[in-house]
Amino acid sequence: MISSDSIVALSSGRLPAGVAVLRISGARTRFVLETIAGGVVKERAAVLRKFRAPDGTVLDTGLVVFFPGPGSFTGEDVAEFHVHGGRAVVARMLETIAGFDGVRHAEPGEFTRRAFLNGKVDLVETEALADLVNAETEAQRRFAVQNAEGAQSELYLGWRRRLIHARAMIEAEIDFADEDDVPGSVSDTVWSDARSMMSEIDRHIAGFRAAEIIRDGFEVVILGAPNAGKSSLFNVLARRDAAIVTDEPGTTRDLLEVVLDLEGLRVRLTDTAGLREAPGKVEAIGIEKAKAKADLADLLLLLEDAADPTNAGPPPMTAQALRVGTKLDLLDREAARDAAGRYEFGISVVDGTGMDGLLAEIGRRATEAAGDAGDVLPSRLRHVALLRAANRHLHGAADERMPQELRAEELRLAADCLGRIVGAVDVEDLLDVIFSQFCIGK
Repeated sequence: MISSDSIVALSSGRLPAGVAVLRISGARTRFVLETIAGGVVKERAAVLRKFRAPDGTVLDTGLVVFFPGPGSFTGEDVAEFHVHGGRAVVARMLETIAGFDGVRHAEPGEFTRRAFLNGKVDLVETEALADLVNAETEAQRRFAVQNAEGAQSELYLGWRRRLIHARAMIEAEIDFADEDDVPGSVSDTVWSDARSMMSEIDRHIAGFRAAEIIRDGFEVVILGAPNAGKSSLFNVLARRDAAIVTDEPGTTRDLLEVVLDLEGLRVRLTDTAGLREAPGKVEAIGIEKAKAKADLADLLLLLEDAADPTNAGPPPMTAQALRVGTKLDLLDREAARDAAGRYEFGISVVDGTGMDGLLAEIGRRATEAAGDAGDVLPSRLRHVALLRAANRHLHGAADERMPQELRAEELRLAADCLGRIVGAVDVEDLLDVIFSQFCIGK
């Protein structure tokens, strides 16, 4: 249910800034706008005005834009005040606007929530807007834009339309089998399409891991014995001294993480404690954390000091791995040649040997794992759970031992699951969770 209050919030970035944008939405928007801006404002045009409080005090001079409902983002009357981005200016403007009767400060995600409740966006597009606001890499941006423009919603709604049509055909066959204008024996066509849809949904669900990599990052974990050069490599890739580097073994006791942008993808790199036998109590905890993190990795970098090889034991079998020989700068030319044959990559963080190739390989593997940027992928676990539920109902509908009436009901339940993804069916219980993840002002 939409609140009758009008809402206001700062919708631009952190202050201070050159320009700040304040947004107001709701029934009181036009009155507030005309009071502060000193009269009627042309619709959908940026107009320069002097902003005054109701008592005549000048607040600032800036641009104002008015979007009458329903042709606005929220579907209500919306106005934006573009003011100077000083903290005092913004605070006084917000205080003045929220001081009008029927106007209050917005809660996180409330503008987008109103857009959803007014039918301006569906639930999947709403989630995509949150992803777009939070996008840090080019791949995340492309993924969010594609879904915000409705590609994902259209896929789910297309499946839902097919199920609704299939159910109508089955029920028509049940109820009007004796009528001349009802096609005879539509069942074979309907159930064939249902089986085809099950395969389509399974393939779509299989793409969720690629979507996770785009949204959350490709996990790369550095493993190796103490003094294998893990923290030195970590610092070079992080481009800062994020980890302590000394000659003393066992310096790293906990997990250290840094986020990289490679090939437009988010890559999360983790430095770990050196793997060895008989460590101290604290170091042993770090080693257990390292092994647990390795089990969740998409790619392992197994480092070994090429000048003084120490085997850290067999790597976990749950991820791809690259064997990397380090400290090539300490070897003469012949020893470096011999080392190159033992490892997939030989590197030196001192003189940069092999670093470009290693980075390029990490980026290539991340890109391969993320798949085709144009693919429509499920972007939330919520989507996957409902897609799996829809497929369970489709499997039930495909059971030829069941009566037609029950099979038709399974089609209805499958269509409802798809409807819940986009917000067309019974999603009130999800709204607080989804919109609480938005920033205030969106």
